[in-house]
Amino acid sequence: MSEQLSPAELQAEADQFRNEFQAIRDAVGKVIVGQQRVVEATLTALLCGGNVLLEGVPGLGKTELVKALSQVLKLDFKRIQFTPDLMPADVIGTNIMTTDDAGKYRFEFRQGPIFTQLLLADEINRATPKTQSALLETMQEGTVTTGGTTYRLDPPFFVLATQNPIEQEGTFPLPEAQLDRFMFKVVVPFLNRAELNEVVTRTILKKRIEVDKVIDGPRILHLRTVLDRVVVSDPMRDYACRLVLATHPDSEFAPERVKKYLRWGASPRAAQALIRAGRVRALSQGRAHVSFDDIRSFAHEVLQHRVLLNYDGQAENVSVKELIDECVSRLTTDG
Repeated sequence: MSEQLSPAELQAEADQFRNEFQAIRDAVGKVIVGQQRVVEATLTALLCGGNVLLEGVPGLGKTELVKALSQVLKLDFKRIQFTPDLMPADVIGTNIMTTDDAGKYRFEFRQGPIFTQLLLADEINRATPKTQSALLETMQEGTVTTGGTTYRLDPPFFVLATQNPIEQEGTFPLPEAQLDRFMFKVVVPFLNRAELNEVVTRTILKKRIEVDKVIDGPRILHLRTVLDRVVVSDPMRDYACRLVLATHPDSEFAPERVKKYLRWGASPRAAQALIRAGRVRALSQGRAHVSFDDIRSFAHEVLQHRVLLNYDGQAENVSVKELIDECVSRLTTDG
């Protein structure tokens, strides 16, 4: 149970959260040109303790964003370049045979790069599903089990994965079970004219950007306790549940196009993610209560990777984004 605070104390916590959120966003913004929505969504998920899947064509700064976050958040950082020949042991580690001081043979576990706080899984969809699945336990539980022994990672632990669109050559679709463990899927758009000019200018002039360190791991864990105190009223909770149910073709809340084109809808994790993200958005605006706008603000990031088109939807090239827009626009707030 979270410590009970008076309304004035809770508002003070909300103001402090807003200031720190803005400081982190500003620090990352010194490195990343544009992409304000991408930065905000990524920060929101990280402060909730969620993992993020960044999808976009090469060269849009996905990897640079993760590197900038590792500096701003003062977290241990490791990067894994996913390739088709990468094996699960290359990610989580392996038991090797060694000898002790008496000369007796014994097995010793050598930790893999997953033992960190901020893990960049670069181009995760270039590895086989077998290797991708090596992250399942860690992304959900924050633990690694191998050789019958379970190891707990130091909190906070986040996975930030990047991937190129599935239609790109030499990629493997992520398993549904792993996609569901990403709190957000964030689509990184291409830069506009001014942003592209700024990127090219920085490249030509070779500008070195110094990034300020804003908060560390213990502070992030404290901010999570602040999230737990944000008021989520019954109508807000029910709205999040109804929004998730609207993505299920057999639900009473599903629009006609969802019933026609979706094979299945989002999991219960989606409802949890909508509320957690809504709490961060409320605090980032200095409020200690969640509104309907907070719940639906990250609907695309929460839902788009958790629904699956049926055969008709794929054949007609139906946009998942448009289906989610329809779910949001047609769902009333009065229940």
